[in-house]
Amino acid sequence: MCCSGFFVYLYGVKFKPFKRIPTLVACGVVALVCLVRCLNLDFFERLERITYDMRAREALKFAPVVATNLGFVFIDEQSLISVRNNSLGYRFGLSWPRQVYGRLVQELSEQGAKAVAFDLIFGELRPDHPGVVMADRHFMESDDFFALAMHRAGNVIIALSKDVTPPSLFLTNALAVADISTDPDGDGILRRAQAFVVYTNWHRAFRQVEAELGFDLSKARVERRQITLLREDTNGSESIKVPLDADGNFDLADFGGDKLPAGTPRRAAPYTLERGWHMGIVLAAKELKLDLAKAEVDLKAGRIVLRGAGGIERIIPVDDQGFFYIDWCLPPNDPRLTEESIQSLLAQSLARQNGETNSIVNRWQGKLAVVGSGAVVGNNLTDWGATPLRKRTLLVSKHWNVANSIITGRFVRRAPLGVELALIVLLGIIAALVTRAPRVLLASGAIVVLIAAYVVFGVALYVRTRYWIPLTLPIGGLVMTHVSLVVWRVVFEQAERRRVKSIFSKVVSGKIVEELLQAETLSLEGARREITVLFADVRGFTELTDTTQERVAEFVRKNQLSGEAAEACFDEQARETLGTVNLYLGLVADTLIRQDGTLDKFIGDCVMAFWGAPTSNPKHALACVRAAIDVQRAIYALNQQRADENKRREVENRARISAGLPPKPILPILLLGSGINTGMATVGLMGSAVEQANYTVFGREVNLASRLESASGRGRIFIGETTYQHLQRDDPSLAATCVEQPLINLKGFRAAVKVYEVPWRIAPALDEEPVGTSTVDTTHTGFVQRGGS
Repeated sequence: MCCSGFFVYLYGVKFKPFKRIPTLVACGVVALVCLVRCLNLDFFERLERITYDMRAREALKFAPVVATNLGFVFIDEQSLISVRNNSLGYRFGLSWPRQVYGRLVQELSEQGAKAVAFDLIFGELRPDHPGVVMADRHFMESDDFFALAMHRAGNVIIALSKDVTPPSLFLTNALAVADISTDPDGDGILRRAQAFVVYTNWHRAFRQVEAELGFDLSKARVERRQITLLREDTNGSESIKVPLDADGNFDLADFGGDKLPAGTPRRAAPYTLERGWHMGIVLAAKELKLDLAKAEVDLKAGRIVLRGAGGIERIIPVDDQGFFYIDWCLPPNDPRLTEESIQSLLAQSLARQNGETNSIVNRWQGKLAVVGSGAVVGNNLTDWGATPLRKRTLLVSKHWNVANSIITGRFVRRAPLGVELALIVLLGIIAALVTRAPRVLLASGAIVVLIAAYVVFGVALYVRTRYWIPLTLPIGGLVMTHVSLVVWRVVFEQAERRRVKSIFSKVVSGKIVEELLQAETLSLEGARREITVLFADVRGFTELTDTTQERVAEFVRKNQLSGEAAEACFDEQARETLGTVNLYLGLVADTLIRQDGTLDKFIGDCVMAFWGAPTSNPKHALACVRAAIDVQRAIYALNQQRADENKRREVENRARISAGLPPKPILPILLLGSGINTGMATVGLMGSAVEQANYTVFGREVNLASRLESASGRGRIFIGETTYQHLQRDDPSLAATCVEQPLINLKGFRAAVKVYEVPWRIAPALDEEPVGTSTVDTTHTGFVQRGGS
């Protein structure tokens, strides 16, 4: 394969696919990652949540601004002991009667608490619990005492869940009802809270039926024009059907007969669907005077707008199911959180009742108190679970963290899908661009730095603004893009580069190969370049062919050979002739390649090469002339070796003839004529881009170099005037040795051309003349004619 094939390869394989195939690979990887994000696969979502947990823990280290009036009244193991050992003036077991909480409400109210929220569900009335002896000595049920305390305080928030709604006695006396449901993610970690749940608030007539007759309202079936109430006992199941009118209302006379209080409408809705807001939201609403009844809920748009007095507004970012992420910035035992045990407050309540007010420490003025479990183990109040902060966290802390988020107006906002996809695409593009760096290790190092920078940016952004950008899929897409492109480069591009180097280093210099492989913007299409072109022709080749052909023919006739024997003689002659010319041409080509020349083509016994393309070389003329000098000297050295061998053969042949043996042939000695010219030429691929193309140069200056070679004779180097001017600029000492020749007329050129000869002999080393069989021009070379050429 000639060197032009190398450039065909570069044009057809290296440059176009490097732009097209890796781009398609990168686009495919990015599209795949975007598809994974759109599918919202649970595995990757779990990984992303892990990065969220890491950010939440990191944000906690920076002590974010929090509300200062949040508090926790905890019930722990010591609380159970204090209530059980009569140290508080009463003795109750594990299941406390409601009067205990009523006393707590009284004490917190006395201390000026703004709100008291119970993270405890009072799901049913307990008439079996011990009652309370009031100051006037009359007896009051425990539940009634609790309801009375809530009514008097006017600031109590009681809990409901998706399954349990408090009795109407508590609902009507509490300030508000709030949801305390816990909805951990699939990995068991509580990260989110639901802004509200919709619960069924049954008419008091239905609740009375449930309380007195044992019907379960949670199992009631709402049917067309009737409601079916179910009751199950040891005798089986029983049902009651309550008819409804066309408006869905029932007749109160069906429950209480005709004896209804005056002014009471006979028809009413059996139930209403109401929102039970998250307890943290209800606490914050109390603090900021937000009107929850007028909340603007738009789950499709992903927001809930709460407004209050003074133009205050809070917008909660939620998903389509009403969930939002909790800003975990106030863990239990945080010094900014007011904390006190329930037994301490109950003891102060007892002291206040006994008139011992000096021992009372008022810590709850203006506070939002959450009452819940702080027990570690051992009772049914234990409320521990995993959160982003740690594996075991008091889950009651979710309430004051939600309240704090609304009070401060700081919410965790997750980037929308569009932003996530944009980040995936952006990092994929950056990875593709970085991976195009010439050195893979450098590109990989840059990718590592980019990943670290993106992680730091994502964490810092969350810490400062609570804005959550994705880490897992963008980084995954970045790494996948990089790895895919590296694999492409290693498996395909690098393999092809190694193949190119192993094959084409034989026809162009290794330095040129490396420059071409690294020149990603190299264009091999047509362009005008200033180049210097060399034509070097082996002189005497035609004479050698004719002479040897005649000698073999004479040998065949003399020995009367025919058929295969004759053909064998001619084949042997052809091999010897080809071997001789290959020896000379190979020496010329190898020398030119070592001098960073671009070997264009072999034209019979002529070699064409040029400098200045495809890689730039400002001193291309000087490089070409020096290469031509080296070639002439290399040919001279070769001829010296062959002349010495011929002398040895002459001596040996005399002995062989005396012995009746055929003499060994004398080695032919060939010379070289060179023509060089510099100028603007068209450089690029010529021919079929599909089948075969040749990277070559053509133009007037190239033709002039060819004519100079024809005029150079044997063993001479002719250069044009422009080449000579370049030598004067780049190597004045070499230019000074050049010999100006008389103007000569060249075929194809109207005006006579100025020509210079470049001497290449080094006296006296090259004064000796080789002896051979070729005809030599003694005027210019110093060779003596010893025979025919």
